[in-house]
Amino acid sequence: MDTLDLSRIQFAANITFHILFPAITIGLGWFIVYFKLRHSFATDAAEQDLWLRCYRFWVKFFALTFALGVVSGITMSFQFGTNWPGFMERVGNIAGPLLGYEVLTAFFMEATFLGIMLFGMHKVPRWLHTFATFAVAISTTLSAFWIIVLNSWMHTPAGYEIRDGVLFATDWAAIIFNPSMPYRFAHVILASGLTAAFVVIGISAYRIRKGDPKPAPRMALRSGLVVAAVLAPLQIFAGDLHGLNTLEHQPAKVAAMEGIWETQRGAPFLVFAVPDQGERTNHFELGIPKAASLVLTHELDGEVQGLDDFAPEHPRVAPVFYAFRIMLAVGFAMLATALWGVYHTVWRRQLTPRTLTWYVAMTFSGWVATIAGWYVTEIGRQPWLVSGVMKTAEAVTDQPASYVALSLTVYLVVYAFLLVSYVGTVFYLANQSAKLEAENYGAAPNPRTPQTAGATA
Repeated sequence: MDTLDLSRIQFAANITFHILFPAITIGLGWFIVYFKLRHSFATDAAEQDLWLRCYRFWVKFFALTFALGVVSGITMSFQFGTNWPGFMERVGNIAGPLLGYEVLTAFFMEATFLGIMLFGMHKVPRWLHTFATFAVAISTTLSAFWIIVLNSWMHTPAGYEIRDGVLFATDWAAIIFNPSMPYRFAHVILASGLTAAFVVIGISAYRIRKGDPKPAPRMALRSGLVVAAVLAPLQIFAGDLHGLNTLEHQPAKVAAMEGIWETQRGAPFLVFAVPDQGERTNHFELGIPKAASLVLTHELDGEVQGLDDFAPEHPRVAPVFYAFRIMLAVGFAMLATALWGVYHTVWRRQLTPRTLTWYVAMTFSGWVATIAGWYVTEIGRQPWLVSGVMKTAEAVTDQPASYVALSLTVYLVVYAFLLVSYVGTVFYLANQSAKLEAENYGAAPNPRTPQTAGATA
């Protein structure tokens, strides 16, 4: 592979690893705020202790995740200079300030209040500690906001002019609130909330399976299920709006997502197919008649543009097509799990061994959906780096491919080690917490035995 291919793979590897952690911390920060507020406003001592236990456990989880997110974010930003110098040379006047705002929120505001949140509970007034917890959640969300602004602008650029091949800002309001930003930001924030909710669900279920006798993990489990049941339908609605926006501004991406080669009315939604870019057709199609047109145009016979209208400058179809279906499949599995969990676990207050096992299996399902969605977004923009303005090949470094291959190998080895260590540490913390509670408060009811409402409360 040449330098361009290797640089794209390297950036994809970096952003794939990095996005795992903000995908949790953005949503988890608001869970921690909820636990802290419930603790602060509880009038009963036992209830205060319950929510404090939830808060303390998940703060540890947040701190670990935040640390890896910061480290992986730094290495990703280096690549703008090492692998993509053309991007900053031409677009730096716009990208630089936006990245600077993200640094201010992530490394100054967020890190400062994180210190108070982690170490100041018994050193500062209660109201200040609660405010610090809230500030961490706000700054985490703001950090994501600026990244999404830049990314959305690269998809739907606005508010700029070109002088001697260099882009200059003419309207910062148009840059920030570019046509796709509101939809993309809502989609990302809801995805993070769902990812965090299922982490809370899965880890809490794991603690219960390991014999934690206290009500805290059960309360966290039920909280996660309720949040997931609320956010999952909202995410479907936001995804529909985002899809319509993408159809308006990036129809080639939508055509790749749907595997539509020729412009047609009443286009089917392909549940499965094998796209063949060489022959410009699909093999083994299994579709729902007219469903794609109905979803995209809200009309059964609505017209959907095909990839042939954009040849040869359209994205590779197979990765976009498959990633979109993975995102949908996992997303609907999360919706079904949340709705069933609210009925079975929250309302009926029942937990069975199979239920707990399924919750644990779904712990990091949000990661799968988020990464698949991100691949749809980024691969679907190709061959453009900034849509209609700058192609990816125009920004890549002129360094030999062997240099990029070496750094890519190092990144992959380190990231694999860190990811395994992170997941192992997360479950180790949950296991140790369950053991400590079991030792201090006696053995819990056997989670492998179906429980009644009273036993699991």
